[in-house]
Amino acid sequence: MKFDLHTHHERCGHAIGTIEDYVKQAIDYGMGYIGISDHSPYFYSEEEQLYPGIAMGKSEFANYINEVLRLKQKYQDKIHVLLGVESDFFPDHINLYGEIYANHAFDYIIGSVHYVDDVNIFKKGRWDNLTSRQRVQLKENYYALIEESAKSGLFQILGHIDAMKGFYPAFSQIETNVIDHTLQIIGQSDVAIEINTSGKTKDCGGWYPADDILERALFHNVKVTFGSDAHTPERIGEDFDAVRHRLKEIGYKEWAYFVQKERYMTGL
Repeated sequence: MKFDLHTHHERCGHAIGTIEDYVKQAIDYGMGYIGISDHSPYFYSEEEQLYPGIAMGKSEFANYINEVLRLKQKYQDKIHVLLGVESDFFPDHINLYGEIYANHAFDYIIGSVHYVDDVNIFKKGRWDNLTSRQRVQLKENYYALIEESAKSGLFQILGHIDAMKGFYPAFSQIETNVIDHTLQIIGQSDVAIEINTSGKTKDCGGWYPADDILERALFHNVKVTFGSDAHTPERIGEDFDAVRHRLKEIGYKEWAYFVQKERYMTGL
């Protein structure tokens, strides 16, 4: 059974295509489930659309949800359309986001850390002129936030947990034991992590997370799922079979998808 739980569309300002374009493409690809999970608005901001090129405006959120639910019904005989959202994790505003999400029938919520020390993780140049100790501290700050997101209880999935390497591949070589501790917390919190194939579109190449992280995740009994993080319909399900094969090699037997926030495991 093929599925993809991480896709975006034109509302966020940096993806191409309508939600229906993604649904139709998934049907053409013979997928069983397609999850729509565009970037949540910046609900904490007083502005309608704080960053127009990053996330939808607050007033579009209800329209987004209604459109997904409409398409869920329209295509129910051809594919399972899942209502998701990729939510930024802001510890100071977790209650606000939780209250908003509780009012809607989400199948799952992806929690992603995109900001560390109030700077976007993909900001090029943020590593310039840092000492070795500062690099370690920044990496540890990143994983501390991921740990908090796992323990928050708000998310079913944690997004791209080593994405900070995206435009700084040397991130993976920064030596610290923090990742193993984070995976232990994730396992105890019973939250899934995604294998996100969009890393291949960044400087780092490959997927998020790296194989060594997946090996330790298995050790800590962390459940895994799949998301292409597609920003064009053609990328839906990209590398699905290759990821499945690699997970089998590592030792995984199954992976997860979510319906009405219930986790279902399906064999690899």
